[in-house]
Amino acid sequence: MADEKTLFSRIADGDLPAEILHRDEHCFVIKDISPQAPTHLLVIPIKPIPRLVDATLADRALLGHLLWVAGDIAKRAGCGEAFRLVINNGAGAGQTVFHLHLHVLGNTQFNEASLLG
Repeated sequence: MADEKTLFSRIADGDLPAEILHRDEHCFVIKDISPQAPTHLLVIPIKPIPRLVDATLADRALLGHLLWVAGDIAKRAGCGEAFRLVINNGAGAGQTVFHLHLHVLGNTQFNEASLLG
């Protein structure tokens, strides 16, 4: 079971087709297949880290890079300075694919109350 590739690893390796909006040596960006906002993108590290809490000290630079890419792709997607960045950590938080990924949601009006599930 531990050797099974995640859905996102299969996309990263080219085993599954996907429209990749950005790719570099550390991560790639795709559209969410079940968007929760007009803009809903996923920033996914190529390295398969299951959850944020599974990241190690050696992953610090990668985590910073993911945040930078999220901000850059939000600007390029026309979100301006108003977008939401979400990481679901674990099944209880709504994580369904256990390969760390950042949700970039934008081009809609959010309010603080919408943070609650």
